[in-house]
Amino acid sequence: MSTVAAYAAPAPKAPLERTTIERRAVGAHDVLIDIKFAGICHSDIHQVDEGWGQGIFPMVPGHEIAGVVAEVGSEVTRHAVGDRVGVGCMVDSCRECDNCLRGFEQYCTGGNTMTYNAVDRHGDVTYGGYSKQIVVDENFVVRIPEGLPLDVAAPLLCAGITVYSPLKHWGVAPGKKVAVVGLGGLGHMGVKIAAALGAEVTVLSQSLRKKDDGLKLGAQDYRATSDPATFTELAGKFDVILSTVSAPLDFGAYLGLLRTDGALVNVGAPEEPISLNLFGLLGGRKTLAGSMIGGIAETQEMLDFCAEHGLGSEIELIGADEINTAYERVQSSDVRYRFVIDTATI
Repeated sequence: MSTVAAYAAPAPKAPLERTTIERRAVGAHDVLIDIKFAGICHSDIHQVDEGWGQGIFPMVPGHEIAGVVAEVGSEVTRHAVGDRVGVGCMVDSCRECDNCLRGFEQYCTGGNTMTYNAVDRHGDVTYGGYSKQIVVDENFVVRIPEGLPLDVAAPLLCAGITVYSPLKHWGVAPGKKVAVVGLGGLGHMGVKIAAALGAEVTVLSQSLRKKDDGLKLGAQDYRATSDPATFTELAGKFDVILSTVSAPLDFGAYLGLLRTDGALVNVGAPEEPISLNLFGLLGGRKTLAGSMIGGIAETQEMLDFCAEHGLGSEIELIGADEINTAYERVQSSDVRYRFVIDTATI
């Protein structure tokens, strides 16, 4: 066991504060990582606020982790001391179910172990990346290519893979027309990756406030969803619509923007249930779907793809004492486009 400095929420909805946590000793298949940067994901706020259900406190959030290997266990073969590595949203899975055996650990039917706010197979509470170090099984640690700076790579471990996985699954490629709903932490990476895959990309946002950014990131068009003409002019245009927002949408209106056999894929997770008239799906054999991060192999594929195409997250680097202010700004959509904590300040 080792004692590590961290930032934690002591109770639901409470401001985060500096504390110390215990990390397990490095086992035979474990990797000890000196965390250099940790992204702030909107899901961190949902969990601290218990918007998705009861949490475990004190809670150390953070599942966008980039750092350097400091120590490896005696049987580790995947990583070595000094390697640049990352950890995303999960740190273990059952490794036996059909999904795990297919490389879909994110959909583990035996129950995967999330990086924080979870209980691992040993009965210990998991603590995330708002800390100086973390110990993770080597099979859930990925390599960060040299071409990606660690600070802009950190958000790729959640935001990047969350959009990459569905874009690949639903066949986004040259000739496809893709709409990205929302230009935030997830959405801006959705635009970058969809464009790099060769698609024609349109951003659908409440206003045109970020239009210049969207076009610079790779979108060919940018439309305001507050304008009813948007839904008339773009009717039946898109093969894939990727919704990255956590607010409930008028799904019927968005389904109207899909071509026959098109898919509206949700990666944002509103806290409230939605209502839907199913005729919006029937007329055009359309799909309303969801997607959640990616497996470990696909996460590595995503990182390699981003390095090849020079894609990193657009970030605001902050000190640990700015975390609570950053949470407030995320909730008011005042970030372009991902806060990243310099963990040297913890």
